[in-house]
Amino acid sequence: MTINDDMILLAHGSGGSMMRELIEELFYEAYGSDELLRGDDAAVLETPGSSGRLAFSTDTFVVTPYVFPGGDIGRLAVCGTVNDIATSGAIPLWLSAAFVLEEGLPLTDLRHICASMAEAAHEAGIRIVTGDTKVVARGQGDGIYINTSGVGVLPDDRSDGLTGANCQPGDHILLSGTLGDHGCAIVSCRENLHFSTTIESDAAPLNHLVAAVLTAAPATRCFRDPTRGGLASSLNELAAQSHTMMTIDEEAIPVHDQVRAICDLLGFDVFQVANEGKMVAIVPPAQADAALAAMRGSQYGSEAALIGEVFAMSGTDDGPLVSVRTSLGSERVLDMLTGEQLPRIC
Repeated sequence: MTINDDMILLAHGSGGSMMRELIEELFYEAYGSDELLRGDDAAVLETPGSSGRLAFSTDTFVVTPYVFPGGDIGRLAVCGTVNDIATSGAIPLWLSAAFVLEEGLPLTDLRHICASMAEAAHEAGIRIVTGDTKVVARGQGDGIYINTSGVGVLPDDRSDGLTGANCQPGDHILLSGTLGDHGCAIVSCRENLHFSTTIESDAAPLNHLVAAVLTAAPATRCFRDPTRGGLASSLNELAAQSHTMMTIDEEAIPVHDQVRAICDLLGFDVFQVANEGKMVAIVPPAQADAALAAMRGSQYGSEAALIGEVFAMSGTDDGPLVSVRTSLGSERVLDMLTGEQLPRIC
């Protein structure tokens, strides 16, 4: 399959297979540097004239509504970039913040969003040090868009950075908590769905959780935050990078009842729903228990679980990369998201 030759579709930003095709067939072809072609959430860069290395990442946020249960676009923008830097094993240090504001945006909303960004940055221990502001005419910007770019420093013992290519057969797959909270918080807000308790976004900075896991399990292969495209897309990306196969256990994966209800109601696969405060870790079996305990001891990891295992590919096997053992004892393919499940999710 190749990307559509005529126009960009919403599905090209979904985090699924169409976005992957756009990246590989257009962006990689146009300017695919070695760092970009690694396919990780942050680029690992050697600084000229120094033995040290930096991790660098950027992300743009267009979520609607821009204030939602459990957070807002400002918190999302800080947490999203902090988490991308953290997946490399780097310590996040500096952040830029660029705003595209629509004429007519209430200043009270902008003040709230800026305060939320400051609070999230303080929690993560990262400083917002530079930025930019542009304003577009009324009706041309949908309130506010934010781009954040971040820089972190890699410790000497992780100077090459963690990468999805490190996954090996026998490794265990850990998940830091419940799936689908962010995506379902957004859709319930948009569709005015009501439940006995409010579903809130899980947007959170996870760099301290990652640091705790690396202290307890220094041989951890890699991390990935399952944002757009959810757990399904993240695991398929890791399996493709490392030329392995992965199997997860449905019953081992924590999901809140309200999230499961929304997915059943709307026909969503919870494994493909976006998360903004969860982390996947691939860990050698000898250190999996220590890594899991470190996750559960962290602020945002109390519901962490061991959910699956990495397997070797068999010969020239070009079959599915990721599968799920269901609660009925069967096994099904877990593909990347195809098309657009929920636009403007982050």
